[in-house]
Parts: sequence; C-alpha cells; structure tokens
Amino acid sequence: MTDSPLPVDLTNCDREPIHQLGSLQPFGFLLAISSDWLVARASLNLHQFLGIECEQALGRPVAEIIAPKALHTLRNRLTMVRGPDVVERIFGIALADDGAAFDIALHLSDGLIILEGELSQDPRQGGSTMSIRSMMARLDQTETLEAFFREGARQARALTGFDRVMVYRFDQSGSGEVVAEAARSGIGSFLGLHYPASDIPVQARALYMRNLFRIIADVDGTPVAILPERDEYGRPLDLSMSMLRSVSPMHIEYLKNMGVCASLSISIVVDEKLWGLFACHHYSPRLPSFERRSTSELFGQMFASRLESRERRTALDYETKARQIADRVLTLVADDASLLDDPAWLIEALGEAIPADGIGVWINGRSALSGLTPNEEQFATIVRTLDRAAAGRVFATDRIEELYPEQGIDGVVAGLLAIPISRSPRDYVILFRQEIVRSVRWAGDPHKPTEYGPNGPRLTPRKSFETWSELVRGRSHPFTSAECRVAETIRVTLIEVVLRLADEARDVRRQATERQELLIAELNHRVRNILSLINGLVRQSKSSSVTLDDYIGQLEGRVQSLARAHDQITRDNWAPASFRHLLEAEAAAYLGKNVERIALTGPDVLLDPRAFSTTALVLHELVTNSVKYGSLSGNSGVSVSWDIDIQGDLSIRWRETGGPPVAEPMRQGFGTTLIRRSIPYDLGGKADIRFAASGVEADFSIPSKYVSFAEATTNCAVRTTAVKNTDTGDAAGYLLSGMNVLLVEDNLIIAMDGEDILSRLGARHVATAPNVTQALDILDQRSFDVALLDVNLGEENSLPIADRLASKKTPFLFATGYGGENVQVGKHGDAHIVQKPYTIESVAAALAGLNLPKRD
Repeated sequence: MTDSPLPVDLTNCDREPIHQLGSLQPFGFLLAISSDWLVARASLNLHQFLGIECEQALGRPVAEIIAPKALHTLRNRLTMVRGPDVVERIFGIALADDGAAFDIALHLSDGLIILEGELSQDPRQGGSTMSIRSMMARLDQTETLEAFFREGARQARALTGFDRVMVYRFDQSGSGEVVAEAARSGIGSFLGLHYPASDIPVQARALYMRNLFRIIADVDGTPVAILPERDEYGRPLDLSMSMLRSVSPMHIEYLKNMGVCASLSISIVVDEKLWGLFACHHYSPRLPSFERRSTSELFGQMFASRLESRERRTALDYETKARQIADRVLTLVADDASLLDDPAWLIEALGEAIPADGIGVWINGRSALSGLTPNEEQFATIVRTLDRAAAGRVFATDRIEELYPEQGIDGVVAGLLAIPISRSPRDYVILFRQEIVRSVRWAGDPHKPTEYGPNGPRLTPRKSFETWSELVRGRSHPFTSAECRVAETIRVTLIEVVLRLADEARDVRRQATERQELLIAELNHRVRNILSLINGLVRQSKSSSVTLDDYIGQLEGRVQSLARAHDQITRDNWAPASFRHLLEAEAAAYLGKNVERIALTGPDVLLDPRAFSTTALVLHELVTNSVKYGSLSGNSGVSVSWDIDIQGDLSIRWRETGGPPVAEPMRQGFGTTLIRRSIPYDLGGKADIRFAASGVEADFSIPSKYVSFAEATTNCAVRTTAVKNTDTGDAAGYLLSGMNVLLVEDNLIIAMDGEDILSRLGARHVATAPNVTQALDILDQRSFDVALLDVNLGEENSLPIADRLASKKTPFLFATGYGGENVQVGKHGDAHIVQKPYTIESVAAALAGLNLPKRD
C-alpha cells in the first residue's frame, strides 16, 4: 500500500460502494431476517417504529416482534418474491395488534429476507388519485417525440409533486441531456443542459437497471446505522434493492451544491438498456407516500414501454423504406450486371437509403465522388486505412479526425459510414456527413480542474451549476443504429450480387450435376424396388398356380395392376392419387363396358403413393377372384363403399351378393394372402375377409397418414366466439354461480389457469381431466352444468367427450390454440370456441352465449 494519494478525478466516484453503505435514511426501519425467521440485522431506529431496541431484537424470532396476523401476511407475500431483483410491496399493514399501519417492502439479499417499513401516510395525501390509463392516453396523443417527453415530465410532476421534474437522456458516450422539463415557476430551467457521464457513476447506473426507483427524502437527514455492520464472513449488507438505502456523501454534497433538499429518480429502461431517467428535484424535504412512489415507478415503466414502441415504429418505418431501396438495387443489378461498373449509378441509387452529404464509391481501384467528400487522394488513403482496420464489416464514426488525424481533411466532412461491397475489403461505398458546429451547454465546466474537498482524496462536486458553453468542432450528426442496420442490409445485398455473379456459372454446373446424380439415384432406387416386387410376384404366383396358363394369367394381371397404379401416381408427379379412379381402373380392366356392375359409394379421397400400389394389388385380387368365382362371374354385382372414420382412417367395405354359393377355400393361396396381409403388413392398417354363403365380404382400414382429400372440404361450419372487452366485474362473477364445471386440458399449468378463471366466474366446483379416458370416467360418476374442452389433447381429441356431453344435453365450449378456421370439431360445428390463452374476458364472453342453467 502506498501513502501517496490517489489521482483525484471524476472516476473516483466509480469506486464508491454505494450499495454497501451500511445505513438507511431515517424515515423507515429495516429488519434482515434469516431463513429460519430470526432477526439477523436491524436498524438502530427500530424502537421508534416497533417499540423494541435494536440490540434486543437481534437473534430473536420475528414472531416475538411482529403480530401473528401480520407475520402470516408477510410469509404469504414473500412467496411472490422470485429472484434477487424483485420487491414485493404491502400497503397499510399493522405489524402489532391495534398498532400503527405500515407500508412494507420485501426482497431477498445474500440469503436474507429484507423487510423495510415506513409509517403509512394519510390516504388522502399518500394514495394516487390519478389514473395511469388516462396518463398513458395523454402520452399517446402526442404527435412528436419532443411533445411526448414534455408530457411525460408534466405527468410525472403531477404524480410526484416535486418542484422540478426532468426527462434526462443518455447519449452513446454516457453523457446526459435534459430533453424535457416541468418545473415550478421562478426556479429557473435546466432544459437543454448537458451533464458529463461521470455525474452518474458506473455502479449507480448498474443500480438504476436493477432498482428502478430511488428516493432521497431529506439531504440533511441523519443516516441510521444497521447492526451488526458486518456478518460472520465480514460482509456488509447489500442494499441494492433497498428503498431506504442511505446516500453517498459525494451525492449529498452534489445535491446541496444545486440547492436540492430532496430528489427522486425513476429509471427509463428501453430495449434492456438504461435510456435515461426521470430526475426529480425538490427544494425542501419531501417524502411522497409509498403507494404514490410505487405508482410513479409503474408510470416510469409504462412511459418506457411507450417510448420503446415509438422508437421501434420509427426505426421500422425507416428500415422498411431503406430496404425497399436496397431491394430495388438488387433487382436492377440482377437485370444488368454492368451497373456495378458504374460508381455514379451506385451513388444515385444508395443516396436515398441513408441521409448523407456526400458519397464516395471505390470499385476495383477506381473512385467516384459526389457531394461533400474528401478529395480523391484523401479518399484513397481512407480506403487503405479501412482495409487495415475495418475489413469486411460496416464501420461508422462521427469524428474522422480522431481515427485519421493524418488525413488533414480540413473540416470538409466529419463523419463517415463505410460499407464493404466485395468478398475482400477492397471495394467500398462510403457515405460522408459534414461537420456540425454547435454549442453545448454544460451544467458547469466538465473540464474543471479537480480540487480536494471535505470528502478526503476524492473529487469535490462542482459548486456552480451555471451554464458553461463549449463549442464542439469536428463532429457530424452520428449515424444511428438503425442506419447502420440498413447499411448492413445494403452490404449483404451488394455482396450477394457480387458473389452470385462471380459464382453463377459454377453454381449452374454444380446444380446440374447434383440434379443428375439425384435423378440417377432415385431412378435406381425405384427400379430396384419394382424389380424386387415383380420378382416376388413371379415366385409367389408360381407356387399357387395349377397350370402354366394359370400362372401366366395371374402374373400378367398382377403386373398390369401395378402398371395401372404406377401410371396414376406418375401422372401427378408422384403425388397422392384418387382411390375412386383406382377402383374404376381395376373394374374397367376386367369388366370393360360393364363397369357399372361394381357400385362405388364414397368421398373423393386420395391415397399416398406408398399406399397406392399396395391397395391396387389388394383390389386386383378381389376383382379377379370375383370374376372367376364370385358375383362378377355371373350377372350379379359388387358394392364397394368407403368413408373416413372418427380417427381419420379410410374404412373400405367390399360386398358381393347374388353370385354362386361361397365356401372358405381349403388352402390359402397367394391372392388370399395378399388380401389378408398386405394392408396390415405394409401400411399398419387392418384387413378382414369373410366367405359368407351369400358372397365374399371384406373390410379394410388404411391409416389416416396415407389418406387425404381431393379438395379442402368442410363437413360443418366452425363458429368462433368473438371476444370483446367484457365487463368481468360483479356481473361476470355470477356467470357460473353455484355451478359444477368440467375442464378438460392436457397441460397442468394451463389447467390451473383455467380453474382459476372458472372459479373467479363463480364456479362452485371445477373438476379437471387431462385426457379422454379420465374425462369419461368423471362423467360416469357425476353430472356437470357446463364444460370447457380443449380440442386437441396430445395424440387424441376431445370429440368423444363432446359426444357424451351432447347426449346428456350438457352445454360446453371448445378451446384451442389454433385459428378457428383450422379447428375440426366434427358434428359439433355450432359449439362456441374460445381462443387460447384463456382470459377471463374471453371465457366470460363465450359463456354468456350459452343457455346455462340457473343455480343459487
């Protein structure tokens, strides 16, 4: 350790542990409670609030200090605290029987429960009577960002009652500017003043991100110590999330130099970054009520949300327009590659995308300059420097002289945005902006020499806050992040063009080779499969044939059946083909003009190519057997009907009547084996053939994954309940009064949410089930007044439950996370549908449309 003093500058503030000062502001008390609810630490002023000395409280159970009813409430609310940066607030709670009412804040710190309390103020003075909704409406009505800031400052002052409220915005360097102000008359204005980044130290900014609200009630208040000062590990208490945390002596002196007696800060966090603050000053001590402070914090968050939306909308509009320009450039270059050799054209095309005072283009060692730019020699030097320092990425600066002091640009331009536009960083489009000479009004001289002051070897805060002006030279308007994103889009667009043009011929050759190889591989695969299938037909047909002619006839028929199926599939480029057309083709092959002897009944469904060939062989065997031995051998006919069952599978029924008497064959040939085993084995479906005396009967089921419809058809109209902003107050609370409700939902968390909403709507009892089986079991045991059914339950749906409820005349609603037009509810097309996620408004609106029974 050296005895020499540390250099005194504004960075000394960054080393001050402002979250571990070990003391509180005196308007409240603190208890640090261990996990077993013993007092581990306490503030010295405990007796002023709870009537017990700090030393007497240490180590004692909290139950001996706080009344059981209040302690029960505190324990319950503590369950809402999830994480170290969450503070739970309780208003108007009496910590002792018949004692004073307190406002309490609870949070966690280093394994301890931190309880902070202050006396509740008179509700007429403390509670906010202002509507956050109306405040937001006033903000939304502002047309410009400046008006938005002004209205925000005005609303915040009305809410907090402070003499001065400023909207304080940080720039990229960390310096701040007062962009809006609402102040009591006669106290002057800070509007437009700039403050150096060091005015708010690094650790203070970090705390502003975690703890969005900071109150200093009285700069002359005497800090109250916390005992013990350090724990058994020698650590002070971390007060980062404390509402009572005392104030750094440095900051107290800073405020006193400004004549400020009380201050309040509300963080403005945009895109997870500290955008700025509501900085509030009062020239006498002031402590708004805890409730009003909480409302102010909420207002700050809502203001930040509105600000983020405005900034994103503005950036989106700009980026959309700029990307349209970039797309136009891409289209033009794609049509005429020679445009890349015309820098003047690039200057004209890109000048609209990003505002600039001049553009320079460097392509293949040639340059073109337009507008306010460096001369050609300076431009060439900048390009060479970019090759070394910013290769391959967009680069922007608003102060060229800091990066290229040797350029000697002489103030012609001050900022640049460089966009590399080739594979290697040798070609660029560079946008230039001119110098903007402006006077910055600093709240005191930011370059003022440091002095030793009453706080030891640290910087004494400046004592004068009179405006000090500084002439800023050598800077341009900075390129915004949105403009840099657009530049990146342009870079990608132009590089895409360059690379595509350079690699176009090679890509064409490569793609042609790949297509040829893929075609050969696919052809080889299909030919091998067909040959293997025919080989199997040859062998199996031989084993079941009696004569050579029989063998040849059977084999020819089966191969021709495969050929017909293959023709139908390839006719639509190997897409699903019509099941009806398959039947008609088989009938025509054997019956010619008498195809009407096979009566076909069913919807126009399509079979996947994987199922088409298998089904063709089965139908071929049925037709040929009927022609040889069954009803088609005489003058009778066959009826074939099919439909889609509730699981979505294709059910097929083959019925022969009026033919010769039928008996089950003594031995099972290859044809019968095909009929019985092909669909179950190849497709995972079902097959059943019966040799009734009146004729052969066969039933098949082809799984739904192989089945589709020729056209998008809807068996019923699905009606979705329109959700309005339903009043969910007292009237909604009686919608289900005294009723028993069945809720079917396969997700536990969503089910719990649904239970809560139904209970809030007055339900006496809510029974839940995650699947069809459990729901039906519940319905067997008891009846319900109404039901809410999730349509899709994992691998099943709730239609069987709806059928059961309909049979009992029990009203029900469907719920779904899909769009209403995509919900398949079978025959229950008139049912109301609630869109997920559940809200009390949407459920109430849907229930209101049902004819619910009345219950007491």
